[in-house]
Amino acid sequence: MHRFSVLACIALTAALSACSTTRQPPDTSIKTSSVIAPEERKLAYADDEAAPRMTGWHHLAGRTLEVSSLADLKLQDKEVILSFDDGPIPGRTDKVLAILDQFGVKGAFMMVGAMAEMHPALARKVAMDGNTIGSHTYDHADLSSLSFDAAMAEVIKGQLAVTKATGSDVSFFRFPYLSESHRLRAAIAMRDMVVMDVDIDSKDYFATTPASVTQRTMDQLHKRGRGIILMHDIHKRTAKMLPTLLSKLEAEGYKVVTLKFKKTQAPTNLVASADFVMTR
Repeated sequence: MHRFSVLACIALTAALSACSTTRQPPDTSIKTSSVIAPEERKLAYADDEAAPRMTGWHHLAGRTLEVSSLADLKLQDKEVILSFDDGPIPGRTDKVLAILDQFGVKGAFMMVGAMAEMHPALARKVAMDGNTIGSHTYDHADLSSLSFDAAMAEVIKGQLAVTKATGSDVSFFRFPYLSESHRLRAAIAMRDMVVMDVDIDSKDYFATTPASVTQRTMDQLHKRGRGIILMHDIHKRTAKMLPTLLSKLEAEGYKVVTLKFKKTQAPTNLVASADFVMTR
């Protein structure tokens, strides 16, 4: 049984490593939930070695933003949210956690249910470190290829698996491949989960150097001025580039926002709920 679990873990990890390249969404599908003000600035650093290295006390941590719906997720100029999909995985997620701790910031981890189930101790550590916990379905399925009922079953199974592994409420969700529908978004909102869109795609799933990932991310950030950054804690290059990325963010005056879910007594999205009822 143990051997089967190990083989299943290897197979799923390999699939996740390839999923973004085999079903890569176009740039136009990136969802911008924050108000974006473009900035035409160029990155001054050519490679990782040229980036500033911060030592001692850091000042990268920003405010904690409490949200109960997507409408609350508004970022100010030079604010970013660091989000990580597809984990957890030993040897990589824990390195990302150590780097975030070094800089005194938190991330939003959108966990695949099956991965959290395989590595519950690591999943729990992510939560205990004070990071935002979200789900990313159970098997990283393309929900657009499934029926509505099958897609929701995948969403719910993933949410329950991550909740069990982390011991924390799962109040955020991201669609695999950013492949969604209005009906699914409404149904997920009715489960008191906020859908995490993407403003800046690091494309760390491309087989490129860590320096290229950093450059691409900063170039997009300079144009947008703020936003939710998409990364993946299952890739070695992500952990390798992260200290440089955070150093550059700090040097340029950016702040990393921590997300926290705020429960409300009233429905969080009456319009979406009404649309959902009408489409059933």
